[in-house]
Amino acid sequence: MQGVLNGFAVIAVVIAVGYVIGRRGYLGENGREVLTKLAFHVATPALLFTTLAQADLSVILSRGLLVTAISTCAVAGVFVAVGVVRRWGVGRTTIGALCSSYVNAGNLGIPIAVYVLGDASLVAPVLLFQQIVMTPVALTILDLSGPGEKSSLWQRVTTPVRNPVGIGSLSGVAVSASGLTVPGPVLDPLTLIGNMSVPAVLLAFGISLCGSTMPGRGPDRHLVLLSVALKSAGQPLAAWALAAGVFGLHGAALLDVVVTAALPSAQNLFTYASRYRVGEVLAREAILLSTILAIPVLVVVAALLG
Repeated sequence: MQGVLNGFAVIAVVIAVGYVIGRRGYLGENGREVLTKLAFHVATPALLFTTLAQADLSVILSRGLLVTAISTCAVAGVFVAVGVVRRWGVGRTTIGALCSSYVNAGNLGIPIAVYVLGDASLVAPVLLFQQIVMTPVALTILDLSGPGEKSSLWQRVTTPVRNPVGIGSLSGVAVSASGLTVPGPVLDPLTLIGNMSVPAVLLAFGISLCGSTMPGRGPDRHLVLLSVALKSAGQPLAAWALAAGVFGLHGAALLDVVVTAALPSAQNLFTYASRYRVGEVLAREAILLSTILAIPVLVVVAALLG
């Protein structure tokens, strides 16, 4: 489990640096907002483009992707159903559903796939599904449900291709599907810019912890606890039931999909919440708690299925 511990240690250190930056006020009052905007509008689109432009889209046809897609939709659907009944609002319900199902497949999933599963490509199905399907759909909902003037039908239809994250994802998929190779002079600067995404998100997350209360105790505690329960227990259980009971996976293939489903909520969800100014406390606390719980959950999964 050295890979699990290494991945969590790296994340913890960068978040701690962000917390110190926030406490000392090195970036001023708007430091978190600047980092969030940098990640959302520039670095993350570049990262998604360079990742997907070089991805093998054949993984879309794998059974692992089907397990990922169905288990993700199942747990997100549970949160949405509760949110509708409890009238939590479209924005907060969307952020909560993402925190319940959108896993940290990048800066945690890749090292864990390498050190625990032995193959970094095993996280490709969930990465592609989240970046091609989940992110554009969720950000479109947040765009259309936000305050402001009502958009036209054309604006609603084209929302995914006007969002910077959606543009980065869809452009990368288009390049990969076409079989084209991005020239080095174009790809290299985009890769360099994309490398800022994860550090910027983690630093902004650390800054946001300054002055915050203990997670799970504020007015959003019910949303936080539900999303963490679904992420830490519901999604890996759903993935295991589907993989073993429906798709007949066993051995290493079963371990792969369950470990992936047991990853904590992704830090970039806090970037989305901050960008749309909705569910920021929910996202921050759900990410923090699910990340802490992911360590024992992953240890148990590896012990039972490894």
